[in-house]
Amino acid sequence: MHDSTNTEGLEGVAGPLQRKAATTLAEQLSAQFAARIHNRLLPPGSRLPSVRDCARHHSLSTQTVVAAYDRLQAHGLVEARPQRGYFVRSVDADLVTKAGRGGAQDAVAPPAAPTHATALVRGMFHQMGTGSGVSLHGAPGSGVLPAQWLEGAALGAALRRIARGGELEQASLHYGHPMGDAVLREALSRQLASLSLRASPQQILTTSGASQALDLVLRALTRPGDAVLVESPGWAMQFAQMAYHGLKLLPVPRGPEGPDLDTLEQLARAHGPRLFICVSVLHNPTGQSLSAASAHRVLQLAQRYDFQVVEDDVYASLAETNSPRMCVLDQLERTIYLSGFSKILAPGWRVGFVAAAPRIIDRLIDQKLLAVLTTPALTERAVARTLEQGQLRRAAAQVRGRLDAARARTVLLAEKAGCRFVTPPRGLLGWVDTGVDTAMLAQRLLDAGYLLAPGHLFDPLQQPSTRMRINFTQAQDEAFWQAYAAARR
Repeated sequence: MHDSTNTEGLEGVAGPLQRKAATTLAEQLSAQFAARIHNRLLPPGSRLPSVRDCARHHSLSTQTVVAAYDRLQAHGLVEARPQRGYFVRSVDADLVTKAGRGGAQDAVAPPAAPTHATALVRGMFHQMGTGSGVSLHGAPGSGVLPAQWLEGAALGAALRRIARGGELEQASLHYGHPMGDAVLREALSRQLASLSLRASPQQILTTSGASQALDLVLRALTRPGDAVLVESPGWAMQFAQMAYHGLKLLPVPRGPEGPDLDTLEQLARAHGPRLFICVSVLHNPTGQSLSAASAHRVLQLAQRYDFQVVEDDVYASLAETNSPRMCVLDQLERTIYLSGFSKILAPGWRVGFVAAAPRIIDRLIDQKLLAVLTTPALTERAVARTLEQGQLRRAAAQVRGRLDAARARTVLLAEKAGCRFVTPPRGLLGWVDTGVDTAMLAQRLLDAGYLLAPGHLFDPLQQPSTRMRINFTQAQDEAFWQAYAAARR
C-alpha cells in the first residue's frame, strides 16, 4: 500500500478546469481523479491532496473540492479516513451500490443522496472555519438562523446560575440518566402541554439534536429493506440517514396543505411501510404547514395500514402555537414527536428530544445506551433553565418579528431576480423556481462564494430540478442576487 504525498497527487491531475464548460468544476475535478485511479496512476492506498492544497492549486473553493471528493467516495473510488484525508480504495473493496430499477414509487434513494447532502452541510461548516481557497461570502441555502440572531446571553446566564447553585459538579462529574436530565424533561413536558400535547417526563428522551432522535427511531423501529414513507420535497439529510440504514424510500408529494393523500394511501396499501417521516409545521423546504383536515386523514391511514408517523418539529419555535400537529390530535398513540433547540437557541449544544408512547421510549433508551450511553447533563440543565425563565419564549417572539421583515425584503429581491415562489413564502425557508438547473447554478455560485441548496437535494430520487431552497434571513444581500443573476445567465 502506498501513502503518496499531496504534491504527487496534484501533479498527476491532468489539464486545467474549464469554468465555462457544460459540466461543473466539481464534476471535472472528480473525473480527472477518477481517470487516474482507473488507469492505476493513483494506486490503491494513495492519498489524495488535502482539500486545502487542492483548492489552492486549482484556485477553487474548498467546498468545490469537498463536492468532488464526495463524488469519488459515492462511486466507491476513495474513502475518507478521520484526521488523515481521502485515500484511493482497493478494487476488491469496491462496495458501490446500485439504485433500484423499479418505478419512482419503488426506488431506493441512490448512493449519491447521502454524499450530496453531507457536501452541503460540510460546506456550511467550512464557512464557519478558516480554510484556504475561495472563502464563502454567504450561505443563502442554509437552514439556520444567523448566529447574531440567537440568544447567547441567556445561555451564559443559565450556566452561571448552575455554577452558583452548586449543580455544576453533579452535572459534570457524574453520568447523567439515560433518559436525559430530569429537570429538562420536566420543563419539556410543560412546554409540550402548552401545545396541548400531554407527555409525561417518562415519555420524553433527550438526544444530541433532532438528527440523533431520528437516528434512534430508525434503529429501534426499522430493519434494512423496510419501506418508509417520506415527503417529496423533503430534507436531504434525513434521506441520507435512511439510505445508510438500508431503507426503501417511498416518496409522497408534498403540497401546501400537506402530503398527497391518495398517493400516501396507494403506497401504504402496496408496500406496508413501517414509518411516515414528515414535517407538519413550517415544512422544509416549502415553509408550509399541514392543514387540520390533512392531519386527521394521515392519522386515519396510519391506523388502517399500521404505520407510525414520525413528526419532525425542529422549527417549532418559529411557528404559532396553534399550528396543527398530528401528535396533538392522537396524543402519541401513532405519532412520534421530534424536536430540538439548534434552530433557535444553542446550535453547538446539540440538545434535542423525542416524545413517544412508553413502549417506544423504552426501545429508544436501549438504542441511546448503545450509541452514546447518556447525553451531557450540563447543557441539558442549562436549556432547562432558559425554558423555566421564559427566555426561549421571549427570544422566539423577537426572532419571529425580525424574520417577518427579512422575509419581506428577500421576497422582493428574489422576485426582482426572476425567481417564482412555488409555495407562499412563510417561516424561515422559501421554495423558489429559478427556471434553470439549480445543480449547475449552485456550483457556479459556489465558485463565486455563495452556498446554495439546489432542488435535487430535496428529492428522494435525486431528480434534476429548477428549484432551490433559500433562507430568508441569509438571502437579504443584494450582492448575492447580483451574483445569482450573473450565474443564471
